[in-house]
Amino acid sequence: MPLCVNSGISSWLLKFDLLHTDSETSARCGRLHTAHGSVLTPIFMPVGTAATVKGVFHRDLEQEVGAEIILGNTYHLYLRPGVETLEAAGGLHKFSSWSKPILTDSGGYQVFSLAANRKLSDEGCVFQSHIDGSRHLFTPESVVDIQRSIGADIAMALDECPPGTAEYAYAKKSLTLTQRWLERGVKRFDATAPKYGLEQLFFPIVQGCVYPDLRRAAAEHAAALNRDGYAIGGLAVGEPAEQMYRMVELVNGILPKDKPRYLMGVGTPENLLEAMALGVDMFDCVMPTRNGRNGMLFTAQGIINIRNRKWERDFSPIDAAAHTFVDAAYSKAYLRHLFAAHEMLGAQIASLHNLGFYLWLVREARAQIAAGTFAAWKRDMVKKVSSRI
Repeated sequence: MPLCVNSGISSWLLKFDLLHTDSETSARCGRLHTAHGSVLTPIFMPVGTAATVKGVFHRDLEQEVGAEIILGNTYHLYLRPGVETLEAAGGLHKFSSWSKPILTDSGGYQVFSLAANRKLSDEGCVFQSHIDGSRHLFTPESVVDIQRSIGADIAMALDECPPGTAEYAYAKKSLTLTQRWLERGVKRFDATAPKYGLEQLFFPIVQGCVYPDLRRAAAEHAAALNRDGYAIGGLAVGEPAEQMYRMVELVNGILPKDKPRYLMGVGTPENLLEAMALGVDMFDCVMPTRNGRNGMLFTAQGIINIRNRKWERDFSPIDAAAHTFVDAAYSKAYLRHLFAAHEMLGAQIASLHNLGFYLWLVREARAQIAAGTFAAWKRDMVKKVSSRI
């Protein structure tokens, strides 16, 4: 594999191959190489916040869902089980018995959304644990160190994630802080070595709320640091979807075309399709499992509320396309019964189905991009997946 030249920063043998581009949109297919294997893009990453994707066996994630990479979270893993335990285990991969790639969010979003009390400064962020109220400090440097101990294949820079409705003055001040933190995080990452004998990638997070000049400045600043890939954060946090798409399009027009782009925390199947058309390569979201646990199923024909009485005697498969074994094995009527009876198996089946559908969606998107038929397919799929059955 050829050397990935990164200004002498991350000059190692892992890189991103751009395989296909769509002629009508900005959609593209690629292959991201990591220390724990290659990942085909566009890709959806199931969220394994606390070293587990809720209610789903690793066996099923790999064999049935087709997960190529999962996401962990620095904030949660730092608090529990803790850095010392993870280091004693030899890193998160060994601790959780997951052999494929892992990306870790820096924990910035969780600090600002979960911590009851927090104080920001140039140094970092002092916050109280949502578990026991204990006080902690995250700095750009300590977040890099924690992710070194976790052993994630892809580590993220510490950032502040302002709400989507933030006023311009606050968003500008927040971005300035995030940029200073990013420069310190890059310096720390380049000055330290990965643990466990495995290399890591480092992604900046582009913030700027819904303000084009801030997003442009953030993307230019991040791109100038010439990292392994780039994340787009601070979207799908209260702003209208059309504003989100405009910011994604703006940012992707600036970020390097030969590096992967990761849209954080997004979203619905429709969001994924629209963002892929704008050139996004990587996604994560809790929606497939969280909504699944509440009885919402995403399918290629639309959205199903399996709790509705209309499914009580519908003995057809959950999803005729059989994206996972549960779709072919169980009927809608049976799944509705499980939810009505408050059986935990219902939440497990729904989670597995939704994850299987999301991974099917990105696999199909890759096939359509490679075949040159993505634009028409995407238009048709957006109508279907956004409808309610």
